[in-house]
Amino acid sequence: MLDPFHWAMGTRLEVPTKLVPADVVFGVLALLVLLPALRTGLRSGPAWRRTGLRAAIAAGGAVLGLLACWVVGDLLNAFDVRLTDVTRMWVAFAFAALALAVTGIVQGGRGRRVLAAVLVPAALLVPALGINVDYAAYPTLNALVQTNPFPTLDLGSESGIDAAAVRPASRWTAPVSMPTAGRVGTVRIPGTRSGFPARPAVVYLPPAALTDDPPTLPVVVSLSGQPGTPSDMFTAGGIATVLDRYAAAHHGLAPIVVSADQLAVPGHNTMCVDSSIGNSATYITRDVPDWITAHLRVPTDPHGWGLVGFSQGATCAMQFLTGDPDRFSAALAISSELHPVDRSPQNSADEAFGGSLARWRAASPGALMAANGPYSDAHLWLTAGANDHEFTESARTLGRDAVRAGIHTAVASSPGSGHDWNTVQWSLTNELPRLADELFEAPGSVRS
Repeated sequence: MLDPFHWAMGTRLEVPTKLVPADVVFGVLALLVLLPALRTGLRSGPAWRRTGLRAAIAAGGAVLGLLACWVVGDLLNAFDVRLTDVTRMWVAFAFAALALAVTGIVQGGRGRRVLAAVLVPAALLVPALGINVDYAAYPTLNALVQTNPFPTLDLGSESGIDAAAVRPASRWTAPVSMPTAGRVGTVRIPGTRSGFPARPAVVYLPPAALTDDPPTLPVVVSLSGQPGTPSDMFTAGGIATVLDRYAAAHHGLAPIVVSADQLAVPGHNTMCVDSSIGNSATYITRDVPDWITAHLRVPTDPHGWGLVGFSQGATCAMQFLTGDPDRFSAALAISSELHPVDRSPQNSADEAFGGSLARWRAASPGALMAANGPYSDAHLWLTAGANDHEFTESARTLGRDAVRAGIHTAVASSPGSGHDWNTVQWSLTNELPRLADELFEAPGSVRS
């Protein structure tokens, strides 16, 4: 028998069959609270004056909501990205409906008060669903309430011990007993060198890694946006599904993915450098690779190591690719910033660079490419949402800098999306397989 609780937690939040009825109910409730009751008659002057007052207050609420978006999103730049027009619309609807509901409770009779009371939760829930569709951050309620829904990963025969003796993918044959899908689980990667207080990482092992005698497989270090958690690339991005499809087309072979934590807490922007706010760079470039090579069968050659990141995580991926070419050889940067930034250049310099704007500028991907280029054999895929004009231009700028630095570079746009997880899903589906193909060209990992 179907469990109602688990059905509700697993139901897709962006499905039109759920959203459209919710929008209709929301609109009807608002109209019932706004308009005069039928029994008062359509010619009642006082009733229409009260209706006009409710409409004016609702309009004022909408203006207040737009003002809040401007202050929080534009003036304070609390999210480091511009809020979309769709999100601003939903915030305006929420504020308008809440203002209307309060007015209806104060002004109305028993029936209007009941409807206004019901409108309050609807004014919070329905716009939240609309905003979630805009950003595609939480595909299910389970993803919303569980920051990491994956169990502890029990590492077995895929251990990296004596990895030098393991056969490369080019000389490996998939056994009949190989699973048809990969496995996702949680592991703890200690900050042995960095002292960084990282949250548990999430690891994807492709089918080939789950066999009794797995081959050496390339590895991708994944970095979430900020705010974010290591599981985001799986719950919102669907990276495991993309790699399962890739593995199905390549005899069970796909890169291992280790989604590590460069933030420590969801809203903590370390800017992926070593500083007084956390040694994030050492953690990602030393502690995480040390753990990977000790526990998983991966190549020691940097040509078998890649990065993927979104937003702040994409900026980090750019910094690590361009600043540590002896560790990583390829990256997929989805909506990367031009600089590691926390609200403003000066605030960023104060937080992580001892107040020095010169040091902050030197940590940008563009400056790192100019300082460390030309690169011998690095590959970079840059993407952004077509509606995300700021980050699309950033991708083009970074692409030009990368080409000048000798990096093999491709720039692409996700059609019809913005700075959101729709762009991530498109980028993973379309560009991650190309990154995987490149990583499998590493010495010792070549597919037959």
